[in-house]
Amino acid sequence: MTKILWGSLLLLVVCLPLAACGESGSTGDAKNLTFWSAANPPQQAFWNQMAKEYMAQHPDIKVTVKAIPENPTSEASIQAALAGGTAPAASENIFTGFGGQLQNSQAIVPLDQMPGWNDVIKARHMDKTITSWKFSDDHTYILPMYSNAMLFGWRMDILKQIGYTEPPRTYSQVIAMGQKLKQKFPDKFVWARDALVKDTWYERWFDFFSIYDAASNGQNFISGGKVTANDQAAVNTLSFLKDLSQNKLLLTQTETDAFETGLSVMDIIGPWRFATWQQKYPNLKLNDNYVLTPPPVPDNMANSQNIKTFADAKGLVIYKQASTEQQNAIWEFLKWVLSDPQHDLQWLQTTSLPSARDDLSTNTTFKSYFTQNPQFSKYAENIPNAIPPINVSNYTDIQVSLGDQAVIPVVKGSASPQQAWNSWKSSVQTMLK
Repeated sequence: MTKILWGSLLLLVVCLPLAACGESGSTGDAKNLTFWSAANPPQQAFWNQMAKEYMAQHPDIKVTVKAIPENPTSEASIQAALAGGTAPAASENIFTGFGGQLQNSQAIVPLDQMPGWNDVIKARHMDKTITSWKFSDDHTYILPMYSNAMLFGWRMDILKQIGYTEPPRTYSQVIAMGQKLKQKFPDKFVWARDALVKDTWYERWFDFFSIYDAASNGQNFISGGKVTANDQAAVNTLSFLKDLSQNKLLLTQTETDAFETGLSVMDIIGPWRFATWQQKYPNLKLNDNYVLTPPPVPDNMANSQNIKTFADAKGLVIYKQASTEQQNAIWEFLKWVLSDPQHDLQWLQTTSLPSARDDLSTNTTFKSYFTQNPQFSKYAENIPNAIPPINVSNYTDIQVSLGDQAVIPVVKGSASPQQAWNSWKSSVQTMLK
């Protein structure tokens, strides 16, 4: 599975007054429903199979599954469909940032008000996971389908050569390990990440936010038009990056597969990396030459349990453009899919994406899958600790500014962590409404 990278979205006008898009209470053909899946073929295959099985049990309903067009992006295609009045009844592949745009445009249904919402959450064992998907108005508009909890990989085969039997847990321990690493292997680094000196908005998910979520215990970053981040956790995160850079433990020039080749001993690893490793680096074996852990934390959190991390996660929405009858009918389909753990097993087997279930690592339904695919077990264990992206509509501008005003100056040594954080908070106020 390869990581999906989102470029800047083509911002099209979404129908703001619902009357222009079709009243949510208007009549519609609830027997013919369209569902848009991600353009990823395994996800299409799963949803086509679900629709086939559902229609066999409900012969009066037709569910047509189509891939979301990606011209230029899936987000832009959804916005264009909404503007043109051709949106599906529901779709997957929605992350919380884009969901914020859709919610701000009143284009999606608050799912927590749909009949049987609590039953779905209970049946899918999502009580912990779902809490971080709530919007600032206390409603939940996206039902997470999968959640990739970002974990840190450590090259234990190299760390063992400098006296370590387990990876460091705190910031100061990482720095101390790095200093020992340099003494024995002067050409190696703790972390190789060229994105730390680039302002590409989505890269902040895979550096700053993964570390911040751990340091803040998942405290909401922006809510209700205000910065609600834990200031000390944010400064601690930037201080960790500063210490890595100042101690020459951070490589920011572009290198190919630095972790895989052993040039660096730490990296943030998403589960999509394993498919490449099977082909290109078959020698990399879990608990042999590498291990996976939650992010390192500030020193005062050394004994903390259930460390939070960033979630590369997407979910399902229902569109208000559909009639009430269509909304209810597609919701019945989605409830049917999500209320049976066997369907989540099919999802796992088909897509290799971790289902957003609190019990994914403990439910016996999935035991054989993780026995055969042990590299995914840690991701399953950390789903309840995974925090999705910020859900404000102008997330791209905010995260570009986070790079320009905070991360890049700190890594380059042109601003202190406190100065950089204050600078970003000052600049972002004009973006929040």
